[in-house]
Amino acid sequence: MFHIALHTPVMPANTGNIIRLAANNGCMLHLIEPLGFDLEEKKLRRAGLDYHDLSRVTRYADFDQFAKAMTGRRIFACTTKGSVGYSTVNYQADDVLLFGSETSGLPADVRDQFPAQQLIRIPMMPNNRSLNLSNAVAIITYEAWRQQNFAGAG
Repeated sequence: MFHIALHTPVMPANTGNIIRLAANNGCMLHLIEPLGFDLEEKKLRRAGLDYHDLSRVTRYADFDQFAKAMTGRRIFACTTKGSVGYSTVNYQADDVLLFGSETSGLPADVRDQFPAQQLIRIPMMPNNRSLNLSNAVAIITYEAWRQQNFAGAG
């Protein structure tokens, strides 16, 4: 299955929603610190409901630690700065979908580590900043899973 990675997320409700999403679409979730909240925070737990037991979440002290753990996998940086439409990518099982913070996106030093064809974006109306993080994660992960014929779904 796919990997969802959140680089320095700051809003507990979004991360809770993504925990629930990952439990339902079979993705592994990777959280890259620093986090803008405590994993025990009430808003995160409420959004994730009882899905914490069904999800697989790993934390990393920083991006370098995360990148080492992902060696050998394709990483797609999901960013408004990308030029490749998310739906044009041919996703493969075990791909990593990396998302930035809700407030600042992926930092330039992280984005710059990826070739242009791995900087993907969701089309939006002109002059809009971005989508809600949990919505963006859902859109892209479900497209990737759709391309795998929803492998493992019941």
